[in-house]
Amino acid sequence: MTQTHFPDQKVRRVVLAYSGGLDTSVILKWLQQTYGCEVVTFTADLGQGEEIEPARAKAQAMGVKPEHIFIDDLREEFVADYVYPMMRANALYEGLYLLGTSIARPLIAKRQIEIARQVGADAVSHGATGKGNDQVRFELGYYALAPDIKVIAPWREWDLTSRTALIDFAEQHQIPVPKDKRGESPFSTDANLLHTSSEGKVLEDPWAEVPDYVYSRTDDLVAAPDTPEEIAITFKGGDGVAVNGEALSPAMLLTRLNALGKLHGIGRLDLVENRFVGMKSRGMYETPGGTIYHAAHRAIEQLTLDRGAAHLKDELMPRYAELLYNGFWFSPEREMLQAAIDLSQSKVDGEVRMKLYKGGVHITGRRSPNSLYSEKVVTFEDDAGAYDQRDAEGFIKLNALRLRLLGRRDGGTGA
Repeated sequence: MTQTHFPDQKVRRVVLAYSGGLDTSVILKWLQQTYGCEVVTFTADLGQGEEIEPARAKAQAMGVKPEHIFIDDLREEFVADYVYPMMRANALYEGLYLLGTSIARPLIAKRQIEIARQVGADAVSHGATGKGNDQVRFELGYYALAPDIKVIAPWREWDLTSRTALIDFAEQHQIPVPKDKRGESPFSTDANLLHTSSEGKVLEDPWAEVPDYVYSRTDDLVAAPDTPEEIAITFKGGDGVAVNGEALSPAMLLTRLNALGKLHGIGRLDLVENRFVGMKSRGMYETPGGTIYHAAHRAIEQLTLDRGAAHLKDELMPRYAELLYNGFWFSPEREMLQAAIDLSQSKVDGEVRMKLYKGGVHITGRRSPNSLYSEKVVTFEDDAGAYDQRDAEGFIKLNALRLRLLGRRDGGTGA
């Protein structure tokens, strides 16, 4: 039995982020029972690679009106308006994580609020637990876009604290339970067009190697082709626009890179990270296309960004990544950083060539009409006066002046 709950605010209609899986199906029924409210379901297609249309029949079977079942294909918006801006920043949380889950949450939150306004709902709900980051990401998005919205987070209210309890509740209320969900699941996953994350159960011991069956988006390195594959990505204004000369939309470009990355076992990351709520967690991330894209974007920036701009971007990146990880996509500081990052990308045009091989992404060439690289200046051969090497003496002496003054004062000890 669930705990008795007396809502402090009457809820008439709630928009639930609904996957159609066990957890959110239980939440749907629990909301109907506990709050006595009408539930509107929203299922987002972010390229998770699973059939989402069955969510419609499941929601309807549980009493949701057909006009209150929303299933939206958001793949292009996801990549164009969320993944690409993040990739312009070369964002990596704690130097490694490409933020695949983090970047999906603000879009889901935005669409939930849009639907809430459309159907006149006074509340929104999600299936994130009270231990994770997603509850923060969803709710910061909700409050930023609808400051007075009522948020219902069942995992912080009910007493269904185990997989067994969820299954018992489901069976009591004739909610279908997939056979592979009976008993303790080996791990939990979240997927979208950018990545798949796996956490929990068999992954909770950070010393234990990730079992092979956890991987779903990348082929094993042993089975990967023994011959490197060469590809080229074209960029315009800092965004990818073509692969091997074929123009592609943002979502289709990432889909193409995902297929290439999967084949070559690219993009696996075993990470122990610091969650925003305070604990450390161990997860396994697979970001095949994103790993390729990230390497290519940095390579084209090597040609087209001035040193000062490039180095400043690298200083800003950890702050930007942390804002995304912690759920502050809609914050003014993220928007300020985004404006600076986007300004830096105006000349980031060109093509990057690379080889994919056994989990590796190896840059083999880059070219750009806006290149700042001058072979005439940098050459080891005769530069015909393009660079006067005698200028370096004054440059060095000016930079050494304060060090020489310190050395004279301190007797040249260097202390």
